[in-house]
Amino acid sequence: MGLFEYVIVLTSIVIGLALTHLMQGIARLVQHPGRVRIWWVHLVWVAHMLLTTVFWWWWEFRLHTIKAWTFGLYAFFVAYAFFIYLICAVLFPHDLGDYDGFQSYFMARRRWFFGMLIVWLAVDVFDTIAKGHDYLASLSLEYPVAQAGLALLCVVGLISPRARVQGGVAILVLGYQVSRVLRFYDTVS
Repeated sequence: MGLFEYVIVLTSIVIGLALTHLMQGIARLVQHPGRVRIWWVHLVWVAHMLLTTVFWWWWEFRLHTIKAWTFGLYAFFVAYAFFIYLICAVLFPHDLGDYDGFQSYFMARRRWFFGMLIVWLAVDVFDTIAKGHDYLASLSLEYPVAQAGLALLCVVGLISPRARVQGGVAILVLGYQVSRVLRFYDTVS
């Protein structure tokens, strides 16, 4: 087993747990539809995290180009996967007893959620740089502009308690992510 395979096994397990957490949350909504109030904005973020988590594993295939693995680099990628799990866990808590549904829960936790998304965007820059200059160049100027724009949208979501603003931010972020996946990651033949 090479170093890339060694690293990707553990990160794959953690990403699998993140996906499992999201899928279990969705399953609970289907199994008990009247138990909690569902909020469409929350579901948009769930869709965003499902898409992003699945494609994160695909994006990390580029790690195979790294020839000089160090423990620090290994720890960085494992921590990155753990961080993704944490974001997914925030979307579906084990207990909503203190809240009137997903809207009140999300609004109460929005600073945590958007704060973690902002950190994720910054971490992704280091991840992209680690994959090499050619990979970074292949993403063009759109990458840094998009990262800054997404971070700005997350700041708006972090600050605003308005439901309409939250909905707009969620739709814009998911829409861009779908666009990025379709255009950059060999999803269409």
